Amino acid sequence: MFDFILRPLRRNFGDDKRFYVAIDDMFGFIPHNIELYKLALIHKSASVELEDGSHINNERLEFLGDAVIESITSDYLFIEFPDSDEGFMTQLRSKIVSRQSLNRIASEIGLDKHVISNAAGNSTQKHIYGDAFEAIVGAIYLDQGYDFANRLLINNIYANHLSIKDILHSETDFKSRLIEWCQKNHYSIEFQTTHDSSTSSSRPTFHSTVLIGGIAVGHGTGDSKKQAEQNAAFSVSQDSATALTDEGSARILDMIDKMAN
Repeated sequence: MFDFILRPLRRNFGDDKRFYVAIDDMFGFIPHNIELYKLALIHKSASVELEDGSHINNERLEFLGDAVIESITSDYLFIEFPDSDEGFMTQLRSKIVSRQSLNRIASEIGLDKHVISNAAGNSTQKHIYGDAFEAIVGAIYLDQGYDFANRLLINNIYANHLSIKDILHSETDFKSRLIEWCQKNHYSIEFQTTHDSSTSSSRPTFHSTVLIGGIAVGHGTGDSKKQAEQNAAFSVSQDSATALTDEGSARILDMIDKMAN
């Protein structure tokens, strides 16, 4: 009853009506504390400076939301796959909460249209929307509680924007496949991975270059060494659907030949 009265009032009146409309349209509820959601939409590149010189952005909410999503997803998989072992559930959870998956969900629900950012052209641009989604979930947890966040994520977001069948059949270990391909074709392979010292310890960034036969053929960035190397391996083919098939292999060999000459 209370929400029924508040929805038209907050959607249509007041300085924050556009934020209430955005949250209501994306998630179907009216927030109690809209300031949490406004903060969740501020990427660090658009940080707001306070009078004391400190800066506020969505990184803390992102940290919290990441933990909430992982917890809810673990609970969901434990119930949905009662006969599966830890390894299977860990791998499936990793795919569900990956940056690629969260970025896609964020775009599908329209969150990308509301993120405040000055990071255009930045190498981390592709992570912004998934990060904002985590921050929004952190805001929902603080504003509405864990049970509400749990029901919303599973019954709304996952039910409408996640295909377990597709995820189960998706390929993510591009590094292993590329190493196997190099061994089969008698090429040496090396990943040169470095940590970006300009990034914070809480949100590190790694850059990786993959060398095949001593030639740099792919590059990748990630928030862990493992992810950066996976992205570098994926970049070699640029197409997960045809990677390392006959067509993909021919393309890689052609690229190596051109770079060698």
